[in-house]
Amino acid sequence: MTTPASGDQDEELPVSAVNPPIMVLLVDDQVMVAEAVRRALLCEPEIEFHYCSNPAEAVAIAKQVQPTVILQDLVMPTVGGLDLVRQYRDELQTSSIPIIVLSTKEEASVKSDAFRVGANDYLVKLPDRIELIARIRYHSAAYVSQLQRDEAYRALRKSQQALMESNLELQRLTNVDGLTGLSNRRFFAEYYETEWLGAIREKKAISILMVDIDHFKQYNDTYGHLAGDEVLKSVAESLRENFRRPRDLVVRMGGEEFIVILPQTTATELAALATKVVLAVEALNLPHLASPVAPYVTISVGGATRLPEPDEFSFSLVEAADKAMYEAKRSGRNRAVMSKGYLAE
Repeated sequence: MTTPASGDQDEELPVSAVNPPIMVLLVDDQVMVAEAVRRALLCEPEIEFHYCSNPAEAVAIAKQVQPTVILQDLVMPTVGGLDLVRQYRDELQTSSIPIIVLSTKEEASVKSDAFRVGANDYLVKLPDRIELIARIRYHSAAYVSQLQRDEAYRALRKSQQALMESNLELQRLTNVDGLTGLSNRRFFAEYYETEWLGAIREKKAISILMVDIDHFKQYNDTYGHLAGDEVLKSVAESLRENFRRPRDLVVRMGGEEFIVILPQTTATELAALATKVVLAVEALNLPHLASPVAPYVTISVGGATRLPEPDEFSFSLVEAADKAMYEAKRSGRNRAVMSKGYLAE
């Protein structure tokens, strides 16, 4: 007989134990019964027998041994067998271990009580050796199978979680400009269409700003492409800092061109925001001695606002903002121009 010392472990049953041998824990205050059960199982090498004579230690020993079957005496002097069954079921580590209740009585009401509190089986002691082993094998196999299913499920969930995280990261990367960290053209199309339809439903204005760095080719020719990349990142960060509302979206469309989606923004608000961002880029004071506009990096901004109609072409607003931006360039650059024929207050 093996009687482990009382102990307590708070950890959940380890996954590595999903293929254990048959582990039997007998909880009975009668040593003669324990010896009879031990002898009955002696010729079964794959069955490991453990015995607990003190019911007060039964739950702790069950946590330590991690049996695949518990043989539980029903009547003991200090703790009732049914109370112990309830205790096993209340503990995470023992809640699903099969329990075979051993009783001296073949009474339906006693059996009913045992099953009601969580027992899996009921035997009148001492049971026939062949029947005892058969029931131990049956319940142990069912328990191990359940552990294996749980392990497979956990592995599947872990794999699904990893795949989902990978897909989310891949989606994020496909929607983000690698240089500036802003959203890219691909995401712009999806997001803009969503906000345009939202503006129609909400009957709210939606605004667009087109932003272009002035004489950027000359900057690259003078300072080199690595310096040009740093300018793109600096301008992108300035745009990000100036448009921080939850639904605002700053996008790098490609090259030195950016676009900003501003839901629920009127023409008056847009004009003020456009001027603010022109001044913000000026304030960066990034040297650009090759620019005929100023000795530092500047931008040209075009804006358009619309209260959209259901049958209206959504990209007409983008086109209007783009035309306004080119008007800003033609009129001297380093400024913002609002579309005259495409406004909504």
